[in-house]
Amino acid sequence: MRFTALLVLMAGGVLLAGQNPPPAGGQVPTFKIDVENVEVDAFVADRDGNFVRDLKQTDFQVFEDGKPQSITTFAMVDIPNGAGDRPAPSLAAVGPVEPDVRSNEQAFNGRIYVMVVDDLHTGFGRTGRVRAAARQFVEQHLGANDLMAIVHTAGSSEGNQEFTGNRRLLVAAIDRTLGRKLDSATITRNQESSRLANTRGSGDPATDTAEMERTSNARRSLDTLRDVAQWFARVQGRRKAILFVSEGIDYDITNWADNPSASIITASMRDAVAAAGKGNVAIYGIDPRGLTNLADDTIQVSNFPDDARLGIDSSALRQELLLAQSSLRDLSGETGGFAVVNANDFSTAFDRIVRDNSSYYVLAYAPPGGKIGSAHKIDVRVMRPGLTVRARQSYVTAKTVAAADAGAAAKGTLNDPRNVLTPAVREALDSPIPVGGLVLSVFAVPFKGTAPDASVLVGVEMRGRDLHLDAENRLTMAFAAVDTQGRIRGGNTQAVLMTNVSAETKERVAQAGLRLLNRVDLAPGRYQLRVAAQDPGGGTVGSVLYDLDVPDFAKAPLSMSGIAITSAAASGQPTVRPDEALRQVLPAPPVAERAFPQNDQIVLFAEVYDNDAAKPHKVDITATVTSPEGLIVFKANETRDSSEIQGRRGGYGFTARIAMRDLQPGSYILTVSAVSRLGDQAAAERQVPFSVTLARPVPAR
Repeated sequence: MRFTALLVLMAGGVLLAGQNPPPAGGQVPTFKIDVENVEVDAFVADRDGNFVRDLKQTDFQVFEDGKPQSITTFAMVDIPNGAGDRPAPSLAAVGPVEPDVRSNEQAFNGRIYVMVVDDLHTGFGRTGRVRAAARQFVEQHLGANDLMAIVHTAGSSEGNQEFTGNRRLLVAAIDRTLGRKLDSATITRNQESSRLANTRGSGDPATDTAEMERTSNARRSLDTLRDVAQWFARVQGRRKAILFVSEGIDYDITNWADNPSASIITASMRDAVAAAGKGNVAIYGIDPRGLTNLADDTIQVSNFPDDARLGIDSSALRQELLLAQSSLRDLSGETGGFAVVNANDFSTAFDRIVRDNSSYYVLAYAPPGGKIGSAHKIDVRVMRPGLTVRARQSYVTAKTVAAADAGAAAKGTLNDPRNVLTPAVREALDSPIPVGGLVLSVFAVPFKGTAPDASVLVGVEMRGRDLHLDAENRLTMAFAAVDTQGRIRGGNTQAVLMTNVSAETKERVAQAGLRLLNRVDLAPGRYQLRVAAQDPGGGTVGSVLYDLDVPDFAKAPLSMSGIAITSAAASGQPTVRPDEALRQVLPAPPVAERAFPQNDQIVLFAEVYDNDAAKPHKVDITATVTSPEGLIVFKANETRDSSEIQGRRGGYGFTARIAMRDLQPGSYILTVSAVSRLGDQAAAERQVPFSVTLARPVPAR
């Protein structure tokens, strides 16, 4: 796989496509915090619990181990309530359609969460409750510009989801939850007591036969929290929240005498809290059982032994519940969050979590130093009387990573496209959230490739006014396709030199911007495309996260590629290395633009893959444009015959032209569908939202 390609823009446009005329809210402040400093965010409330917005740096005091510290960084983050609301779909009649283009033009000003779903501490019979509680947060409380990742403590990593604002993907990850919690220690001991009733002496203890597995599960869950907190720490200057959806750690760490692994699990919990403290991550423990009376557990017990010395009774079950909930309270309280236990009204608690992560103060100070691994208490105070502060309470002194070590760690494997990147691009590529600055628009169109892979066209567009066209400037762009296991499965890096660019070409780039096209071979599956670019002339960097589903085109009887779109107005943008396959079927390179003026014309291309070609039949392919009212305002269709592909599994190329002059300004949905006339009526469909604007001059070519 090729990860580097040095492209030089030649005078005369040898590597630039489109030489021939085509056919007819609130903000999150951005600042850097020195990696050696301690970052703390603080929620300050009045007596009514409302956030206090008019505090200054001089109103705060920060103490470490009882000694006052000098605040070096101070900012208030205040995301208005409306910033989190999702707008109603503009096409209510046909339902919302996910956009096929992503951009960082609007600065990221949302909240950022990781939901850790604790399958290991969820009863199998309560799986539905966990899913319902988690879905409630995503569907009712996740804002339009918020990002969330889903991590499971058990099961395949296929169940996880990278950071996204796409509710469909988040809910799909939640629905992969499967409760795997062991029977409680009390129930297990009761079963063991019954099994050995005839051989066990009076007063002999009944052991927890699942103790080793219980220890392993507790450590796996806590280690997941630790790892997520460490990874999450890369995000600076904003509040970071882990929603820990769990019934609590299923192990009694208070009785070291009878529970041999209590010290080990206590250490794991301490490590999780330390990692959250170091990364300034707040944990919110959420018990999905709500207000529980132990009915689910006691129903498993037919009778308890008569020997009271065994400690196997309903009070032992209740003590286990209290200890599990206590673990959620401890994890939350130590990290600046709060626990949601014994509460059936999740909406109130979820609203409070959103408020916590909408308005807060960010402070940082240079720590006085200390022995590596030493714990330090943090105390944030406000001088104004009558106010309360909630902030993290501690951190652990970490090892300082040498620059050489840090660089080596960041390079990854030899197949990692980041190997050839500048530090700024590498940092943007690794960022869990999109980076603003250099505005990028990204689209990806999967086509059938060499089996079993698909061939995905990746397009990246940049605005001309963001680029410096000095002769020595070198524009760097990179993208990586990351699978559900966090592994890079494909990517590319391009360095575009402005040397020897003609004045005419420079003028076109300055006015219309620049487009870069790449192909990447990917196996069917879910990916996140991470795209980053830097214009060294202006020092600006930008990145975009793009959720990509690559279909298995050979699996379904009938399937369809993505939709590639070009237009007369947008195709005037110079393109580095046109895509040769699409050059044969489209009059100009595909574009990221999805707002077309009325004096424009678009041309679309898609491929329909027929896997039943051995049986003679016809396939009807249709392109429609639907108005906000659900009316079809454009329709083009054609019928194809399986004889075209001569009995092999193959594709029908489909092209349609749509004149914008026939459409009124507004929002529309483009739909391309294919239906087989075989008895099974196999069908495939793709949709793209777009809009029509008032006519405007078409840029000169």
